Amino acid sequence: MRTRLQAMLTSCLYAAAVALGVCLPALTSAVAFAQQDMADVTVRAERVQGQVHVLFGRGGNIGVFAGNEAVILIDDQFAPLTPKIEAAVRRISDRPIRFILNTHWHGDHTGGNENFGKAGVVIVAHDNVYHRLSTEQFMAAFNRHVPAAPPAALPVVTFNDELTFHLNGEDVRAYHIPHAHTDGDSLVHFTKSNVVHMGDIMFNGFYPFIDLGSGGNVRGMIAGVEKALAIADDQTRIIPGHGPLTDRKGLEAYHRMLVTARDRIQALIDEGKSLEEAIAARPMADYDETWGNRFIKPEQFVTFVYRSLKPGK
Repeated sequence: MRTRLQAMLTSCLYAAAVALGVCLPALTSAVAFAQQDMADVTVRAERVQGQVHVLFGRGGNIGVFAGNEAVILIDDQFAPLTPKIEAAVRRISDRPIRFILNTHWHGDHTGGNENFGKAGVVIVAHDNVYHRLSTEQFMAAFNRHVPAAPPAALPVVTFNDELTFHLNGEDVRAYHIPHAHTDGDSLVHFTKSNVVHMGDIMFNGFYPFIDLGSGGNVRGMIAGVEKALAIADDQTRIIPGHGPLTDRKGLEAYHRMLVTARDRIQALIDEGKSLEEAIAARPMADYDETWGNRFIKPEQFVTFVYRSLKPGK
């Protein structure tokens, strides 16, 4: 188990480091940290509304749907955090954790799968998440092989378009968004609670990582946000994959940023600009100070969008 988890965490951190241009010593330190027990990480719960809470820890934000029947988790962060995640859930509800829905395959959202799977929790995800977790993946950008997950870590229920849980007196609907952050993303709507969990289709307040090697594309990111906007009203609360909670206005601002990036970079492509020329043109200069000072830097975001619109370049 430890070998698989180390490989998954190493792969995730290596991918992030390459995307960010992190030097090798920093990468080595990051990998070493990932293999520790994350004793310094605090898993903090915040009530969203209705029957939904969110857990902030290390990795993707976890949705907690807790009612009088059972608990559903949306994602499960890293394996060493499982005891802290369970303790945080227990402070919210004494009902059993029956299901985990993975919004996509990345290790900061699926790293706890094996622990929860062995404990009898039913793991649910899109078909493509099962495919990527159950088979060895080759990340060409990093020349790196990621081994298949052990059986206990794999989804046992998968879907190809939509899925609905009928639990705690509420319908929880998952929608597949093709080729967004990856090729297996799910957007989750808690219908009565009026909450939407975006997974990594949304990084709130900063430029998103678009995993082109896993089938991601800026067009799909925009489509996913538009799907959520079609669901949301002025009272809807939004859980992003990363960043703080937000609402419809925050989602609209994120949508404007993505659409602006698509349109401006498409115009540069139409002018015959190379990737290097597009980066040098700083097409998102008026957004960069606000959106480009976190995980993904402006030149990296331009690269993701450019290669989404002009594959292979």
